[in-house]
Amino acid sequence: MDYSIRELRQNESKVLNTFLYEAIFIPEGLPVPPKEIINQPELQVYVKDFGKNKGDLCLVAEANNEIVGAVWCRIMNDYGHIDAETPSFAISLLKQYRNYGIGTNLMEQILKKLKMQGYKQASLSVQKMNYAVHMYLKVGFEIVDENDEEYIMICKL
Repeated sequence: MDYSIRELRQNESKVLNTFLYEAIFIPEGLPVPPKEIINQPELQVYVKDFGKNKGDLCLVAEANNEIVGAVWCRIMNDYGHIDAETPSFAISLLKQYRNYGIGTNLMEQILKKLKMQGYKQASLSVQKMNYAVHMYLKVGFEIVDENDEEYIMICKL
């Protein structure tokens, strides 16, 4: 799989809506939600005015001149929120680009960038049934809290 990783350009921030939708984990057998679900305030926190706030950082994977994956973080009051110093993550790939190691590569690169910028840790929230839990553990995240459906994970940088 031939791809490259680069920072998101300011004029590309609309593409995050696509990847926000792709990041919604739908357990086997459940109906796929309509694309409009991303307009809900609790999801818009991930993408609204992205790139305008301190701490907004996004890397994208590009293949065949198309953005096929994105990992981004910002300090926001989302499901994985820890505190006002800790960026929270979102990551997703278009379905046909999953399971090639692209997501792991994106995570490793953005974690390095956060460390270079002086952040001490990063957080995320993930549904327990999501296959990505294994990747998060592999790149250094640890489970610090959980409820019936989700883990809250932190990676010390």
